[in-house]
Amino acid sequence: MDATTTTRVVALGARVAAGVAELEARSINQAETLDLPGVAGCRNTARWLRVTTGVTGRTARTKARLAKCLADLEPTRTATARGEIHAEQAQVIADHMGLLEDEKVSTYDQARAETFLLAEAVGGHDADALATMGHAIWERLDPEGADEREAKALQAQEERARKKTRITMGDDGQGLTHGRFSIPTAAADAFRKQLHALAAPKHVRAEHGAGSYDWQKPSAERMGQAFTDWIETYDPTQLPKIGGLTATVIAIGDYDLLQGKLKAAQLETGTKISPTEYLRLACGAGIIPAWMNANAEVLALGRKHRFHTPAQRLAAIAEQRHCQHHSGCDVPGYLCHAHHTIPWAQGGTTDLRTTTLYCPYHHTRIHQPGHDPTRT
Repeated sequence: MDATTTTRVVALGARVAAGVAELEARSINQAETLDLPGVAGCRNTARWLRVTTGVTGRTARTKARLAKCLADLEPTRTATARGEIHAEQAQVIADHMGLLEDEKVSTYDQARAETFLLAEAVGGHDADALATMGHAIWERLDPEGADEREAKALQAQEERARKKTRITMGDDGQGLTHGRFSIPTAAADAFRKQLHALAAPKHVRAEHGAGSYDWQKPSAERMGQAFTDWIETYDPTQLPKIGGLTATVIAIGDYDLLQGKLKAAQLETGTKISPTEYLRLACGAGIIPAWMNANAEVLALGRKHRFHTPAQRLAAIAEQRHCQHHSGCDVPGYLCHAHHTIPWAQGGTTDLRTTTLYCPYHHTRIHQPGHDPTRT
C-alpha cells in the first residue's frame, strides 16, 4: 500500500474498532439483562467477561464499565457505533456526564454538556483534551461552587487512589523481576523526579564514562537503572523493622571468594548472584555481607554501622578531590562512592585512613575478581 492508502486503512480500522466496541457494549448489556453472569455463577459481569472471552480482569472491567455508561448516553453510544469517536473518548464523556448528575444541573444542561463534548470529540480532540474540557464545564454551570466541588472531587479521587495503590512483582527465572504498580499521582511525580536525578546525563556519564549518555531525556533503560540505584542506596536504617531487625538484605558468600575464586554467592532470599555483584553490593548501603566456610559457618559478618557520615564524606572530598583510580579518572569527589580500602567483611573500619573515593564505574571494576586498582 502507498502512503495515502495506508493512512485511509488505519483511519478506517479505527472507525471499525469503535463500532465493534459499541456492539460489544450492547451485547454485554444484553448479557446482564439475561442474567448470564448469574447463570454462570460469576459474581459480576466483569468476571463473566473474563471467563467467556479470556481477556484479563483489567480489560474485562474496562469493557463492563463502558457498556454500563453507553447504556445511559444514547447520543454518545450512537456516535461510537458510527465510528465517529473512539471507545476511549466515549468513556471520558461518560465519566464526566456522571459527575454532572447532580440536583444543581438540569437535564437540559446535562444534554448540552454531552452535545458539546461529543462535538469536540468528533472535531478531533483526544480523550485527554476531553477530560480537561469536562473539568471546565462545571466552572460554567456553577461558577460559585466550582472551586468547592473541585476540591471535594480531588479529595475523593485521592482517597480512591490510596485504596487502589498496588505493587506486584514476579521473577521470570532469567535474572529479571517484572512488576506493575499503581500509586497516587502525586507520589509518582515525586518518585519520577528522584529517578530523573539518578538518571540525569551528568550522573550517568560519571558512572559509565564520557559519551555513554548524550540524551537529555532519560530513556526507559536509564530510568530502570536509576530505580535499581535508588533501591540499592536507600539507607535501611530509615525503614521500619521486620522481626526486630531493619529491612536489610544479607549477601552470603563462601570464604573462597576472598581468595579470588570465581564462585556464585547468594542473597538470604535464595537468589544467586555473581562474585562481582556480591563484592559490589558488599560496599553499598542496605547490604550486609556474610562470609561462610565449607561447613556453612559464618566466619565474618559485616557490621551494621558501616556508612560514612556526611562529615567523613566531606573530609574525603576535600582531601582527595576526585576519583582515586590510577587510570587518572577525574570524576569529581561528590559523584564518587566511599570505598573501604580494607574490606568491611575483613574488619575494615569506616574512617578516613581506610577510605578511598571511586566513581561508580571504577568502584564496580575494583570489585571484579583479579582486578588491580593500579591498572585501568
